[in-house]
Amino acid sequence: MTSPSEWQQRIAGEWHGRPSLFDADGTWRGYEDIRRSSVFADGVTTYYMDGGLEGGGPLAGRFRLGAPFAFGVVDSDADRVYTGPDFFGTGQPYGTFVDAHYYGPGWQVDLNTWNQVLGDDTQVYSSMLYQGPAVVGCFNGVYKRGVSDASLREHLAAETRNGPVPYILPTKQAGAYSGRCELWGADQKLIGPVDVTIALTPIDLLRTRLTVTWSGALDRSYTVDWRRDGFRSFYEGPEAWGNAIAFGRANYATVHCTDVVKITGREFMLDATPGMGAGTELAVAYRIHNGATLAGILHGSLTWISA
Repeated sequence: MTSPSEWQQRIAGEWHGRPSLFDADGTWRGYEDIRRSSVFADGVTTYYMDGGLEGGGPLAGRFRLGAPFAFGVVDSDADRVYTGPDFFGTGQPYGTFVDAHYYGPGWQVDLNTWNQVLGDDTQVYSSMLYQGPAVVGCFNGVYKRGVSDASLREHLAAETRNGPVPYILPTKQAGAYSGRCELWGADQKLIGPVDVTIALTPIDLLRTRLTVTWSGALDRSYTVDWRRDGFRSFYEGPEAWGNAIAFGRANYATVHCTDVVKITGREFMLDATPGMGAGTELAVAYRIHNGATLAGILHGSLTWISA
């Protein structure tokens, strides 16, 4: 390859973050101070990750780095193949979002990583960590690129404050998260824009009625009662059913509609802060399944508007 792929150009340069580590139950365990870069040179792409874990509790022995990670990448906008030695697997880009599945011998876990690029310098990142089908933990956070020293210090301080904050919807204020997202087919081709609204009507401190509306390239609407129990939550009908677990600001849900559609997704509150306030910007990414078959990927960002 004589020139990098569109995804490779999108993520070029060095990204800085302080993602948090959570155990399988959603309990915050520590921070990972990371510098990541993906370098295309002489037709070859190499991915570098340097940093270390602060804290970690019982997970520390598994996830502390003994040396910086590096691995080769077969660069493509179709299948990005990770060729080791530190990670083996593949990732599929869908515009500004990539869904990657791979194995890390050093961490001894299977990973499903979602990277969502917002604008030119913000990346919403999460890695679900597995032992076979069982969740071991999760890393997630926000990365920045191309910022001044002062802005970087501010960003890392914000990630330190906000990383452990649990995902909680507004409990006494009605309103809606809304924005324009992109729908991509399972063939990784853009289908078109979808206007997404998640309207919230609080019932009490632990329950909220959600009305989800998609319109545009994909039309769908359903209403559910959402109930929170610690880091876990439940979608209890009448028009869809499912559950979720939150790892900090990121809520990972599986929702079954009353037809053949199943939705699995991540909703990440970018600006959630300690205290009782929910975030005003929600980065969303959803896999849409017809039965067990992937039909498409919907992703974008939503902004809170009070009723």
